[in-house]
This record gives sequence, structure tokens and C-alpha cells, in this order.
Amino acid sequence: MSYRGRVRLTHFRELMANEFGEVRATSLATDHVFAELDGQTVNQALEAGWEPREIWKVVCVAYEVPRERR
Repeated sequence: MSYRGRVRLTHFRELMANEFGEVRATSLATDHVFAELDGQTVNQALEAGWEPREIWKVVCVAYEVPRERR
């Protein structure tokens, strides 16, 4: 399986923790509902089969993560 342009789940979790800190990343993934994820949290979207890369893009836009850290 090719992962070009994709983010593995473990890398996604690392990106979240690096950007928001472990505790806030966990809370954000559990509690914050994103309209762009069809009204789901990050964890719900992952369980529903969304690609981690697409979820990361949504989080970055919502939280204004600078382009160099996306």
C-alpha cells in the first residue's frame, strides 16, 4: 500500500500532539465537533473511515495552524 500524500494514524497522532500538546490534542480529538467532518469529532471521523490526512487538513484550517506545520 502506498502512503504518498497520506498520513498514517500514528503520524496523525504525533502531529496533533506536537501542535496542541498531548492533553489538548486528546481533548480536541474527543470533544470538538467539526462541521467539515459531517458534525463528527476527530475520533468519530477516524472510526467512520475518514483519512487522517483529510482530518488533519480540517483541524489545521479550524485552528489556523501555520502552513509550514501542516
